[in-house]
This record gives sequence, C-alpha cells and structure tokens, in this order.
Amino acid sequence: MDIGPRLADRATDRVTDHGGSLVRAATLFPGAPTPWLDLSTGINPHPYPFSPPPASVLARLPEEADMAALADRAARYYGAPSAANVIVAPGTQLLLPLVASLPAPGSARILGPTYAEHSRVAALVGHKVEEVDDFGMLPAARLAVVVNPNNPDGRLIGRDELLELAENMRGNGGILLVDEAFMDVGPRAESVAGDVEIGNIVVLRSFGKFFGLAGLRLGFALASEEIAQRLSAWLGPWAVAGPALHAGLEALDDRDWQSAMRQELIKTRTRLDSLFAHAGLNIESGTDLFRFLRRPHAAKLFERLGRNGILVRRFAGRPDCLRIGLPGEDRDFERLRAALDGWKGGEA
Repeated sequence: MDIGPRLADRATDRVTDHGGSLVRAATLFPGAPTPWLDLSTGINPHPYPFSPPPASVLARLPEEADMAALADRAARYYGAPSAANVIVAPGTQLLLPLVASLPAPGSARILGPTYAEHSRVAALVGHKVEEVDDFGMLPAARLAVVVNPNNPDGRLIGRDELLELAENMRGNGGILLVDEAFMDVGPRAESVAGDVEIGNIVVLRSFGKFFGLAGLRLGFALASEEIAQRLSAWLGPWAVAGPALHAGLEALDDRDWQSAMRQELIKTRTRLDSLFAHAGLNIESGTDLFRFLRRPHAAKLFERLGRNGILVRRFAGRPDCLRIGLPGEDRDFERLRAALDGWKGGEA
C-alpha cells in the first residue's frame, strides 16, 4: 500500500501533507471505521466555550473599537509592551508572507526540521531558503526563523540565545521571526514577546491551538510599533471576522479557564505518555499539546492506527517520526488503547 503523501515539486508550491485532513485520511484508509479520531494536529481537544455571538456580529462589519480592544487584551495576555505592538490577523498563516517580506530578498535560514510553511513562504517572496539544524548558522541570514517550542519535536531555544541572535543580525538589517504558536503551554519566561520593541524581532502567536478554536482563523504578530504599523497597513481594514473578535475578547480575558486548562492538558499529556509506554512506545519529546515519537517502525504504526480510524501526523523524509495530538475524551483513549493492543515494536 502506497501511503506516501503527495508533495509539491517546487519550493513555492502548496504543501499538501499538513495534519488535520480527514478527507485525505479516508482516501488512504478507505476501510477504516468512522468517525475518525483525529490526533494529527496540535490543537487543544477542549475548545474554549465562548458565548454565542449576537446576530449583529454577522450582519455588520467588524468594529474598529473591537479590534483595538482585542489588541490590548492580546498585549496583556502574550506579554507584548503595548497594544501598539500587536497585529491582529485572520490566523498566523496569512502573516507569514508579510513578515518574510520585511527584509529585502536574500538568505533565509530556518532552524529545522520544523513547520514546512516557513520555508515555502520565504521562497515565495524571493528569499534563497536553507533549512539548517545548527542554531549558529542563523546570524548571517537576512531572515532567520525559529519555531519555539518547535513543531513537531518541542525543541526549545532560550530567550537569551534568541536575543543574542537578534543583536547579531541587526547590523546586517536582518529580521528574526520567532513562531511561538505553542508557547501558551511552554515556559513563558523564554518568550521574546516582551522584547519586540528592540526592532528586528517579530513574534507570531496562534490563538486557535491552545484555545482549541482553529476554525475561527485568529492569530497575532507582535513587533515594534514601526513594523506593526506596516503589517497592519498591509492587512487593511476588517481583516478579522466579527465572530473571531467576539471569541478572542472573551477567551484572552478568561484567566480562570486558561489556568485550569493548562493543568488539564498536563494531566492529559501524562495519560497519553503512559498509554504509549504500556505499548512499549516511549515518547521522546513534545509539548502539552502534542507528543513526538521516533521509532524505526513508525510507518507501520501510522498504518496500524490509520486502519483503526485514528489519524496521527507523519513526515515526508522522516519515516521514523510521528507526532500525536491529545485525545479529548475517555472513549478516545480507550479507542487508542485498543488500536495499540498487542503492538510489539512493529511486529504485530
């Protein structure tokens, strides 16, 4: 059975092997039981329970005052210097080409292996792209990208190292992009969100992952006031839909839910690790929103789970690696346990 993902031939073509596509999963495993259990993303399976938006949210254009209020709450939640340092956007994906366009085309170096869209988008806007595994190779780049904590393995680069990198790049007019999509569940003291006013750091923060509302398409960039003004001008008015503003205003202000959810995710992650360990599969790393597994028989495990209607994330060119998202309910854990029952290192 050929389960290899269809990948683009050119660096600027659309990447087709992201997680979360149940249509593609059904094509790979047409006989799998449904409904699918999708563990292929790092999205919180317990979405934030925002109140139903009033009908006017859909009937009217988004209010500028709501955008300003959301920027203010995002600055406080993420630790940016002020609301003037916050760009509110319809998801961080749309921000990638805008941020990559800030420096003139030149060398772009992405600390990898990591989220494939950074390389694709940097090439799309004219950079010569190189994915490197050595942090020390980043200072010479016009654009340097660090995903922190990293997707898919949870690797973490310390704040002091990132600030030193930004300082080393400043003399050459370089921009450091730090994608902190999973920092909501990371060590927040290592975030550089509070340092963006130094001028050449841009931080991306995803709303949908921790709050479990990826379909709302809401995200933020944090940058110096000068860069923030440029990015906001490129996005133009009414960039974010009314329902996303409504949910974001509630969620970013709900500290009780945030604190309780972080504790819940730790318990869920620990339970997932124990389940895999019982099957002889020790989790190598990850975050509190996803786990990372490196095993010689990872491709067989992907197939076994797929035939049982459970989708996890595999990686082209890294057949020994899998990323596993968190199950949301007891019945999901039981379904995963049953699928792993009898697993013996790829021999079952």
